[in-house]
Amino acid sequence: MNTTPAARPEGQSRLLWLLDRVEREERADPLIDLLGKAVRAVPLGRGRDLLHGRWLGHPVHPIAVQVPVGSWLSAAVLDALPGRDREAGLLVGVGLAGAVPALVTGAVDWAELLRPQSRVGLVHALANTAAVGFYTASLLYRVTGRGGKGRAYGLMGLTAVGVGGMLGGHLAYRQAAGANHAEEVPHVVSEGWHTVGAVAEFPVDTAVRRSVDDVPVLVVRESGGEVHALADRCSHLAGPLSEGELVDGCVSCPWHGSAFRLTDGWNVRGPATAPQPAFDTRVKDGHVDVRLT
Repeated sequence: MNTTPAARPEGQSRLLWLLDRVEREERADPLIDLLGKAVRAVPLGRGRDLLHGRWLGHPVHPIAVQVPVGSWLSAAVLDALPGRDREAGLLVGVGLAGAVPALVTGAVDWAELLRPQSRVGLVHALANTAAVGFYTASLLYRVTGRGGKGRAYGLMGLTAVGVGGMLGGHLAYRQAAGANHAEEVPHVVSEGWHTVGAVAEFPVDTAVRRSVDDVPVLVVRESGGEVHALADRCSHLAGPLSEGELVDGCVSCPWHGSAFRLTDGWNVRGPATAPQPAFDTRVKDGHVDVRLT
């Protein structure tokens, strides 16, 4: 394998070039595998879906980070004002307490990412861990009467939080971690019925992949003759549902195990937080037709 760093393309910022290199850096993969396995092994039960945000319809982590980031930013503002050391210290403590749910929700989401995303996510986590360390030191200095050092460590913590936030933005908006990867389906599939094949082309209780307006569609014919159709790309990270397992009227994504009800696309198990677009079906003249619900 050629490990020579690629030259920075003309017009690309140095920051984006560095981030792209992080996405391709393989040396941290053994650590990522170890940490990911440890996070997935924690016996959270249904609590895992709660932390993913299935109940909310999108990840909880972006909401959870508002408390520590907001508290620490407010503490920095108070540090710039005379006589507000006590209030600033209180906000530093609130931020540290709020960092716990932010860490937990971020960890369960990170453990289910694709490899390039998990590499950036690891650096994101390291930056935020450094921030927690700096703010812990800041609080200790403040409560022992050394406010000057407390403010200095607070500034270092805020800098680390900024780096972590930038990496989080890269994850969300450039790498689409946490986004609904099936959201575009209703916008690109045309209205009306679409024929996807003859009935005989769909073996009973077997997932078959077809295409409607270049959108992959999962089609399943049950033993009673009923036919179900869902968008094939998993809303979590676009995994191929047609390669997944059919159990108890649901299809499970082969990549991360999200389960969707065949009748309506509802996500009954995470890490997916959004349901699958579902299609109405009919059998006409020996052929299966589908249209968006």
